[in-house]
Amino acid sequence: MRETAAGAERLDDDRFHDRCGVFGVYGHAEAANIAYLGLHALQHRGQESAGLAVADGRQLRLHRGSGLVGDLFTAPVIAGLPGDRAIGHVRYSTTGGSDASCAQPIVVRSSRGALALAHNGNLPDAGEMRRRLEGEGSIFQSATDSEVIVHLIARSAAGTLVERIVDALSRVEGSWSLVFLSERQLIAARDPFGFRPLSLGRLGGAVVVASESVAFDLIDATFERDVAPGEVVVVDEEGVRLLFPFPPRPRRLCIFEYVYFARPDSVLDVVSVVEVRRRLGARLAEEHPVEADVVIAVPDSGTPAALGYAERSGVPFGLGLVRSHYVGRTFIEPQQSIRHFGVKLKLNPARALLAGRRVVVIDDSIVRGTTSRKIVQLLRNAGAREVHLRISSPPTRWPCFYGIDTPTRDELIAASRSPEAVREFVGCDSLGYLSLAGLHAAVGDAPESKRCCDACFSGDDPVLVRDPGGGCPARAGCGDRGDEAGRREVRR
Repeated sequence: MRETAAGAERLDDDRFHDRCGVFGVYGHAEAANIAYLGLHALQHRGQESAGLAVADGRQLRLHRGSGLVGDLFTAPVIAGLPGDRAIGHVRYSTTGGSDASCAQPIVVRSSRGALALAHNGNLPDAGEMRRRLEGEGSIFQSATDSEVIVHLIARSAAGTLVERIVDALSRVEGSWSLVFLSERQLIAARDPFGFRPLSLGRLGGAVVVASESVAFDLIDATFERDVAPGEVVVVDEEGVRLLFPFPPRPRRLCIFEYVYFARPDSVLDVVSVVEVRRRLGARLAEEHPVEADVVIAVPDSGTPAALGYAERSGVPFGLGLVRSHYVGRTFIEPQQSIRHFGVKLKLNPARALLAGRRVVVIDDSIVRGTTSRKIVQLLRNAGAREVHLRISSPPTRWPCFYGIDTPTRDELIAASRSPEAVREFVGCDSLGYLSLAGLHAAVGDAPESKRCCDACFSGDDPVLVRDPGGGCPARAGCGDRGDEAGRREVRR
């Protein structure tokens, strides 16, 4: 039975999504298989497409396509990718969908040799730069902002490949955790703000890099450290070289990595994600206590915060919502529409735990508010006497331009409504957001030395001066969002 536009329900349209995850390995006889496993561990960062580029010192081979890692990389595919060095990518797309041309790694071949690139991040001024490059004769093969970097490398007059990469990255603003692969080198780079994470490790004599340390656990690699903001790591036959070619900027890791994006078993910038989420819940209990009978989570992202809330408040934790792990991003809705079909397909209430009880439900964020509204109604239909919604982050009032799929500001419910108005829309008995100060305290930020970007909550953008009306720059991005109304000034 074929899914149609009218009959398919988008099941993840009220969540923030990190657009990509990257992985690299150099010096392992089974590089393709190791990279495949690394991407499997990073699948949560993107489920739309995946790809691997593998080199053996003479030739660079590529396999990529739409779908999940486990479906794309069968044993025959892996066997057809020989070599001891590889990079990989998983991607989440936004509007524009599953165009296979946007899958990564991107591979280009020229008289200087072949080069593959995999990118986690976003370049807010990519649309303007793309138009300029096209006016000068560049021909683009995809809608991704990542391809801008490839064209800048190709046009660079610098000498070595590393120098051309540094020259190209010096010309762009935004977020980039990147891995490059030539026939002979693996190069990893992180933008000077450190918006998106990137980890460095060892697997025997091989060097590995990944968006999150959790990828190393699956392959039994040793996590060594985070790639520092502004650092370039070069791996080749001569060993590992570390470069810091960019002017220093304030460290600004995306704080939403701790709230939602990263897997809870990862460590980002030397901080345990699961411990941060438990502290988020504990702070939430201090800031927004309520008399209740049970604390439940919106699984899976809300579970650590719910445990923290329960521990601090003394209200017992219960498994009030059970999540199906076998749901894709879209599903065929019956012709006779079922009320709240999408949420019910993913979540089912444990009625025996909820009936007649005062329930605190913990979620990581409210975006448009539509999913929260359906969840509250689901709990009421299951017999909950009271529903108190607690959010383990502040109100989300601004879109993000650094590698996260977010709606426009007009679509963010907290941008135009007070917490009380949001509560009325959602239909809960009470609503409490974590404060911005509480969020930073939970991740270990001191007020005088903030190291995380909170622009989606505060509007305090470290790179671009925001348009008060909510406009944003042209952006192609992994999500192919295109130009949106309004521009912003780049802070140089």
